[in-house]
Amino acid sequence: MQAIETCRTETLGGQVYVCPDCEQVQYSYHSCRNRHCPKCQNEHAQAWLEQQQEMLLPVPYFLLTFTLPAGLREFARRQPQLIYDLLFRMSAQATQQLAQDARFVGGQVGMVGVLHTWGRNLAYHPHVHYLVPAGGLASDDQTWVAAHQKFLLPVKALSRIFRAKMRQALAKVDVDGLIPPDVWRQSWVVAGKEHRYCKAVGCGQLALKYLAPYIFRVAISNRRILKLENERVTFRYRTTDTGQERLCTLVAEEFIRRFLQHILPKGCVKVRYYGFFSSGSRPHLAAIRQQLGQEPIQVDEAQPGQAREVAPLSEKAHLCPVCGRPMQPGDPILPTKERSPP
Repeated sequence: MQAIETCRTETLGGQVYVCPDCEQVQYSYHSCRNRHCPKCQNEHAQAWLEQQQEMLLPVPYFLLTFTLPAGLREFARRQPQLIYDLLFRMSAQATQQLAQDARFVGGQVGMVGVLHTWGRNLAYHPHVHYLVPAGGLASDDQTWVAAHQKFLLPVKALSRIFRAKMRQALAKVDVDGLIPPDVWRQSWVVAGKEHRYCKAVGCGQLALKYLAPYIFRVAISNRRILKLENERVTFRYRTTDTGQERLCTLVAEEFIRRFLQHILPKGCVKVRYYGFFSSGSRPHLAAIRQQLGQEPIQVDEAQPGQAREVAPLSEKAHLCPVCGRPMQPGDPILPTKERSPP
């Protein structure tokens, strides 16, 4: 909360810029760079897109979403690191198991997943979005097997496999009666916006652009907050079932509580790669592109899943808001607190 409150304020210091022509003065304060800050995360989307160029394939992509059922959410609050890790691993294993079936893909698929923990009204709703190309690698790790361009996997069968794997994994953990037995008897939800099949989201760059906002989205953005009056916060959201816009008004303490429940545990990785997109299997991508007739893609060296470093505001080019000419840096603004921004 302290990082978000002081982001881009004089508390963190910054830089003064002066226009040499019209003498206009502009102040640019440092960013907190906290991954939960709604101001900072938007800057990283384009850098992440550039870093993912090596995974672009000339095939359709699908969006697949795995949702944690309500009966498991209280346990997830108590053991978030454990449950978030299992949510990733078991959903990826379930997808790979069903994808091996020759009726659907017949090989190993590539998966890019991002964890979200919120619903549109800030309720606690852990789920993982995956971007999956329509095809996979055969058992020889060389041959590309094309999947149907409008259908990837049957989500009802996938949800049953996912539920079974989560149950097996949690059976090894002392849950101490925190998980209601009905959880394992109810139907689990695995789908895109369409409930029977994975949602097709286009090819290559279009698919990555579709996923990028999911990667760097935080629980709520500034533009959704409409007003703060009488110690109450009003924000807008769209309902999941109809897509209609609605308003939600909460007392300030409840708004803060809902926001803070989506702070991830320290060290929790929210973007993960599986199948032939995993770091150990990416050398196979060259063979896939060759079979698909795609030219090799040149990318900068970086760790898988990490976006390039984004320059802070004080290091970016500043244009004068009056005359449009480049401004020159003046004296730095020293932070008013002991700790400088990272």
